[in-house]
Amino acid sequence: MLAGRRIVLGVTGGVAAYKAAYLTRRLIEHGASVRVVMTPTATRFVGEATFAALTGSDPVVEMFGGSDPSPHTTLAAWADVIVIAPATASTIAKLVSGESSNALIATVLASTAPVVIAPAMHTEMWEHAATRKNMATLQGRGYEVVPPEVGELAGGDVGVGRLADPDAIVEAVTHVVADGPLAGLAVIVTAGGTREAIDPVRFIGNRSSGKMGNAIARVAAAQGALVTLVTAADDPDVSGVVVVSVESADEMAEAVWSRLDGCDVAVMAAAVADFKPATVDPTKMKRVSGPTSIELVPTPDVLRGVHESPDRPFLVGFAAETGSLEDAAAKAKRKGVDLLVANDVASEGSGFGSDTNEVTFFYPDGTSKGMPLLDKDDVARALWKEVQTLRGMD
Repeated sequence: MLAGRRIVLGVTGGVAAYKAAYLTRRLIEHGASVRVVMTPTATRFVGEATFAALTGSDPVVEMFGGSDPSPHTTLAAWADVIVIAPATASTIAKLVSGESSNALIATVLASTAPVVIAPAMHTEMWEHAATRKNMATLQGRGYEVVPPEVGELAGGDVGVGRLADPDAIVEAVTHVVADGPLAGLAVIVTAGGTREAIDPVRFIGNRSSGKMGNAIARVAAAQGALVTLVTAADDPDVSGVVVVSVESADEMAEAVWSRLDGCDVAVMAAAVADFKPATVDPTKMKRVSGPTSIELVPTPDVLRGVHESPDRPFLVGFAAETGSLEDAAAKAKRKGVDLLVANDVASEGSGFGSDTNEVTFFYPDGTSKGMPLLDKDDVARALWKEVQTLRGMD
């Protein structure tokens, strides 16, 4: 259940901080993407380089001075869940008061993601009335608490206060994300541009990179959906989903149509070729003897096939336009979709291969809603929020 999830791991300044490195590894082994935010005191117990090596990105320690002018809001927006392990008595008190004196507390305050907290401290600190009251407050706010265990503590003492086993923390995180807004939803997403063979070497294709479809699949999986990604793109950047690789429109149509039974939502984000060569030469055509023209015939309309299926799911279509989006409203009605997502691929920052997109949602009744230029993952989040609203899942 952690495959594809985005986890921000907060590490605070206790001797158990060294165990956060193993926890990071375990979360990644379960398929999660992990970014780390450390309190300055935590760096006295475990080095930043350790987490950088494990996660592939530098941990955030300071609010200022880095390349990101607002690291806490970046992490907050990125996170599907925030885990604080170990959580010291000091950090717990700051969480209760909202004292955002470091990047970790500021990240929690800026996020609406669920929080899992694993305290670790000396027994007397854990049992102190102030700590007990603070813990009750956090639990009342909905924090998931993984209580400390009995065992050896710093200085040779033995008692309650030892950080919970990392696998117990992983289990708690799994429980939290299993309740995501798309939990249990069966989803098919298409991505990439199809390639229609001319001969064994050449093909008719388009510039679609598959990034938008990948983001839609990735976000859906992170929110609990059971996702099948049917893609014509190479090496899709996703985890936690079933990937079905195809090349042509015919292959994509067969892959999608054969999987509609039990599908709740289909998002047709692929750029499917409208035409293909009438015949495919079995050998490479030579320049000197090659044809002066190629006869084209229509490819299967994958989206229409989904619309006309007796197993029709909630259907989202995509329209890549150049210039005006005036035709998109008519296309939404003509294609029989529940939602059409249109964008101008000639617009700066919204074209094929970009990391951002500026889309407009079109509805069957002719109305529309424009979105600003956003990172494609944020577009995907907005899309799934719209799907939830239209399906009455809010």
